[in-house]
Amino acid sequence: MINVITELSKYVILTLMIVYTFHCFYMVWRQDEEEKNELLHQQLTMIFFIDFTAFLVICLKSMDFKVILFYIEMMIFFAAIQILYRIIYKEASLLLLNNMCMLLSVGFIMLCRLSLPSANKQLLIVAVGSAVALVIPVMIRKMKFLKDLTWVYAGIGIVLLAAVLVLARTSYGAKLSLMGIQPSEVIKITFVFFMASILCGRVDFRKVVLATVVAALHVGILVLSRDLGSAVIFFVTYLVLIYVATRNPGYMLLGLGGGCVGAVIAYHLFGHVRQRVSAWRDPMAVYQNEGYQIVQSLFAIGTGGWFGMGLCQGSPEKIPVVKNDFIFSAICEELGGIFAICLILVCTSFFLMIVTIALKIRNPFYKLIALGLGTEYAFQVFLTIGGATKFIPMTGVTLPLVSYGGSSVMCTILMLAIIQGLYILREDEDEDIETQRKETFERRGKRTASARPGSRQTP
Repeated sequence: MINVITELSKYVILTLMIVYTFHCFYMVWRQDEEEKNELLHQQLTMIFFIDFTAFLVICLKSMDFKVILFYIEMMIFFAAIQILYRIIYKEASLLLLNNMCMLLSVGFIMLCRLSLPSANKQLLIVAVGSAVALVIPVMIRKMKFLKDLTWVYAGIGIVLLAAVLVLARTSYGAKLSLMGIQPSEVIKITFVFFMASILCGRVDFRKVVLATVVAALHVGILVLSRDLGSAVIFFVTYLVLIYVATRNPGYMLLGLGGGCVGAVIAYHLFGHVRQRVSAWRDPMAVYQNEGYQIVQSLFAIGTGGWFGMGLCQGSPEKIPVVKNDFIFSAICEELGGIFAICLILVCTSFFLMIVTIALKIRNPFYKLIALGLGTEYAFQVFLTIGGATKFIPMTGVTLPLVSYGGSSVMCTILMLAIIQGLYILREDEDEDIETQRKETFERRGKRTASARPGSRQTP
């Protein structure tokens, strides 16, 4: 009976995920607010049934009733965050909030299936991060001096990265964390704020050089620490923001050329880089060593097929570091390739929403922040999924909101809170413009009325 429930559950979960993904894109084209609200409520219902079905299966297969307790705690968290946002920030983007809850749900399902203690720890970190994130939209709205802290952002980033380089221990071939915290995740935010601050005004060659020097220091320290995934994310974000701020394709081409030269130099200097390239080119040839991880990932993806084996039916635990870097492979194995494609589309919807918000913001500082954070999010998703599917060499970064990792999920939630603050700020800008239009219309109406014959009274 349990096997029948497990087999049916994967089709139920897949169907709900497909409908949810369709809603994400369908809502973009709809203008009726009542219809949008109805679709948003339907999304929440789908998230609830996906979670209920998945955790029922996990509980039945594991016979661990702590899973039920975790499920209750998780649903309380989702209910609290949805209610609080609706009370505190009535103008917030609920689709952005729903997508965050959906990605967190997928992460919690897979983490609970792989390691319940890890899932409990992740839920605690997510709850704390969400509580902190509730005050960020207010800060974005009120703290107008943020664009003046240019060199504070630069200093924080360089000092923290240098501290990791000097003091951190090597883990999986790279220096990543200091006292259990991965500073590069926090510095993703400060780096974007630095770039937006220095490029938001009139951009001349001097500012481009200063931005390039600071970006080079960030990327260089990360390369020396062998945190190659973060180094690539910082570099791509730098290129995008430089191009958007200057509209000069020459800077983009120079940056790409410099990046290619740097990649070749890193390949010859660092054995760690050569190992990852070797594993990417022919993982079966080095299966016993550096190719083992990617081969197991590909086996898992192939085994799952289009519809997956069902929760707790596969062997994702055979993939090294599956909770962190290769959780996408575990999703493909147990929930299927179609579910994984839908997950990618939800992440794409996330990115497109952020870009849409950025395009509608008129303040150049906030516009660049939104574009920078959106670029970091999208490229991190690309690196994680690309590495797991052997599309690109492994970079050792996590899938935002889905993978296990306290620093990553905490900072991603803070980034999304900043985006929510920018969305609310955009709504404020629209209201100000509408108010100005009404005032202009009223003044014109008064001038027209006073200019009509007989409108003036003779003394």
